[in-house]
Amino acid sequence: MRLGIDMDGVICDFNAGWTELHRAEFGSDLRPEMVTSWDGLHVLAGFADMAAFWHWAEGQGDRPSLFRHLEPYPGVIEAMHRLRAAGQRLVIVTAKPEWAVPDTLRWLADHRVPTTEIHFEYDKHRVACDVYLDDSPVVLPQLVAHRPAATVCRMVQPWNDPVDGAVDVHSWAEFEAVVAAR
Repeated sequence: MRLGIDMDGVICDFNAGWTELHRAEFGSDLRPEMVTSWDGLHVLAGFADMAAFWHWAEGQGDRPSLFRHLEPYPGVIEAMHRLRAAGQRLVIVTAKPEWAVPDTLRWLADHRVPTTEIHFEYDKHRVACDVYLDDSPVVLPQLVAHRPAATVCRMVQPWNDPVDGAVDVHSWAEFEAVVAAR
């Protein structure tokens, strides 16, 4: 089966990465658990708007973009290798600004993510998969609407709510069980 897997908030801990970088650069006391909304990061970080947040995230001078500073969630890479060993095709489907593509590709290589297919796509439903795993409150309803034959899994996070038609998973172990049952 083709498993369409998102990156930030699913494979890697985006909020731990950006809050750690923010603490290092600005001396803030931000922590990942403080992030409870999808598009309000700029408010928490003290930026005027999300465009200013993304400008900072892009990297400055010799600092690579925020996407090079992320760590995978514990056990995720191992779970992905188990899925691949079981014959599943892991398809990375991530929405990133164009400036983030090189650092994202480096990140995937550095962490030896077992995929041979990577899509940088905001309309993720355009990438046909049998099972999807995402955390975006914007993307999940689109996947359910446009891919009714697929199993859409919501990685439960503080910034998303249940979506009719999506299967809630709280961990990669739960996701592996959903894939095994399909």
